[in-house]
Amino acid sequence: MSANLFRTTAMVAAVGVAAPAMADTTLTILHFNDFHSRIEPINAFDSTCSAEDDAAGECFGGIARMATALNELRADAVNPVVVAAGDIFQGSLMYTTFKGDVEIEMMNAIGLDVLALGNHEFDDGPANLHRTLQMAEFPVISGNLDLSQSPDLTDMDVDDYVILEIGGAQVGFIGSLTTDTVEIASPGPNIIFQDEIDAMQGDVDDLAAQGVDIIIAVTHNGYVLDQEIAASVTGLDAIIGGHSNTLLGQMEGAMGPYPTMVANPDGVMVPVVQAYAYSKYVGELVLNFDDEGNLVEAGGTPVLLDAAFAPDPDIAARVAEFAEPIAEEMAVVVGESTGPIEGDRSFCRAVECEMGNLVADAMLDRVRDQGIQIAIQNGGGLRASIDEGEVTMGEVLTVLPFQNTLATFQLTGEGVIEALENGVSQVEEGAGRFPQVAGLRFTWDPAAEPGSRIVSAEVDMDGEWTAIDPAATYGVVSNNYMRGGGDGYATFTQAANAYDFGPGLEQVVADYISANSPYEPYTDGRISEAE
Repeated sequence: MSANLFRTTAMVAAVGVAAPAMADTTLTILHFNDFHSRIEPINAFDSTCSAEDDAAGECFGGIARMATALNELRADAVNPVVVAAGDIFQGSLMYTTFKGDVEIEMMNAIGLDVLALGNHEFDDGPANLHRTLQMAEFPVISGNLDLSQSPDLTDMDVDDYVILEIGGAQVGFIGSLTTDTVEIASPGPNIIFQDEIDAMQGDVDDLAAQGVDIIIAVTHNGYVLDQEIAASVTGLDAIIGGHSNTLLGQMEGAMGPYPTMVANPDGVMVPVVQAYAYSKYVGELVLNFDDEGNLVEAGGTPVLLDAAFAPDPDIAARVAEFAEPIAEEMAVVVGESTGPIEGDRSFCRAVECEMGNLVADAMLDRVRDQGIQIAIQNGGGLRASIDEGEVTMGEVLTVLPFQNTLATFQLTGEGVIEALENGVSQVEEGAGRFPQVAGLRFTWDPAAEPGSRIVSAEVDMDGEWTAIDPAATYGVVSNNYMRGGGDGYATFTQAANAYDFGPGLEQVVADYISANSPYEPYTDGRISEAE
């Protein structure tokens, strides 16, 4: 594919040259982000929903329900187009088992018009991404990637932007992917990430030079950076975002208005939207343009995909085919919990959370007899909560879908402090590096500059809390992703006596729940903020 891609669908007609927008154009953007392989319906905790709860109307999303919702929204919309803002891969056994094949097939089935890459599309490397994209019936964009040195993923797979004709108007869609992908996924050394803002301005200018008046960014950068992009780039008409799993709108738990309006350098207001994650919502953004392609009105809301939308029967049947070989493993009961185990990203990436304690405690318990005193788990590795009652292996795998293994090593106290500083350095951005810990307690100051936020840290030494000694050596357990420098934990790559091939983290947690069933979720103040 070239950078100037024209595509034909039932509702998106291809043309050969760019042309100005037609008079009084209305565009309806139906969008979702951070789907994370939620092929099957989810419960209130973003985990796979049981058949009983789904039959009772207590579940949300899933690709079959999303298909129905999109069809109904399309039928009522003016000039609809469906876009996904990254991270359709990773998050359930569907991805773990089939490595992206299911997600691509289902995106084809729902009639996706544009996909912007997310960081998790790179979890199994660029070669796997290239393989799966050969099956895609939609254009894939990411404007800040230099693929010229990549032998696996090339510009035949991914475009900077795509131009679609919608309602007689030429509409350019520009992609952007967080540069943190280098640290939080596995793109390899041959893909070069460019500054998000600089690359986007260049692509906007390129489209404008071709006479494209309506330009939409589809990004996987996060809500905060999307607002910075809107304030810095001229010529954008809207930003459809992902990565931070941000809910916008009037509902409880929303982090801001839908759309969030941001003034660009020329004083023009640019709508920024996002629609949470996990197939729970589809955003519906309605944009009205004048005859010169200037945005004159923006409105809409995320639509909750609850039981009001009946799952598409054909897609549901296909999902059942995929689910059959893994259903038995998913259904195994490993124990029970006396209450919900909170694993939501809004907690686990900012404060001590119940799921963080469970996972870190399980890690430390597994290797404590090997001379290990400290466990550190990245909050971003925790992908869901678990509800009260029976805990299945499927629920554990939804929380921990990355097939990480335990990694043990020795690190100085100075290195531990450095790791903690990294962990709390990007809390404002909701970064996944926030450290959930066991055998360790620390206080940090969110008002201090990143790199100097750790106020104190203590290690549990034979039942007694002792201030960490920068010169001493401690046994640490983490996961192999972090040990390899993931999420900015570069200090772990220099650790001594490292062993990265321990048991799978999901099995360690399942065994711990089983051994401590019924498990009682808790927090105990091991992570605190300075007053």
